[in-house]
Amino acid sequence: MMDHVRDLASVRDATERLLNAAAELDNASASEPSRLPGWNRGHVLAHLARNADALVNVLEGRPMYVSGDARDADIERDAPRPLDVQLADVRESAARLQKTADVPADWSRTVELRNGVTDTAARVPFRRWVEVALHHVDLGIGYELEDLPAEFVTREIGFLAERFVGHEDVPSTDLATDDGQVWTTGGGAGGGPVAVRGPAADLLGWLCGRRDGAALRAEGGPLPTLPPL
Repeated sequence: MMDHVRDLASVRDATERLLNAAAELDNASASEPSRLPGWNRGHVLAHLARNADALVNVLEGRPMYVSGDARDADIERDAPRPLDVQLADVRESAARLQKTADVPADWSRTVELRNGVTDTAARVPFRRWVEVALHHVDLGIGYELEDLPAEFVTREIGFLAERFVGHEDVPSTDLATDDGQVWTTGGGAGGGPVAVRGPAADLLGWLCGRRDGAALRAEGGPLPTLPPL
């Protein structure tokens, strides 16, 4: 069961961690490439701010974004801003999301995200935690997948494993971390079952497209090629 209050506290902690780390940048380094293809660090920071506002829309029953093109245009518009403006925007947009989440509401209700995806309102804070935590890694400023909280890593692996269940391009796949945590995913494609084992950070990195899976061990077949998220 989702604990949205606890997740909101984790979002606040992750946001402060990111802001404190990004404050060590300067305008020049903020415009350098991030680890995401085609985006510099300014794009990542702009996306985080606009994502917070988009989740306010979700919680208040409005479309998450006006359109995909509008979302992309907003990020391109905001990416070149000076670092102090970027950080203030991330902080202020995060505060707006927190204020919205503090309003008494039915957290069991269904909300709509991008591209017609639906979820319970209670999972929105965790989704925001994912955005903040993984994009902190994407900034490429010394925070790695290995630095993520263990609870987050376990939950995000489970979330992504669930996302690929029955996917037509993913064979039946058993996932396990070196410390014995297990999940199953795929099953929509022929072949398998494939057993994939390795460190939790590498397993997460492979599932979310941040690592190529070279540190993982596959048994029963080759390491599956995962579709884009």
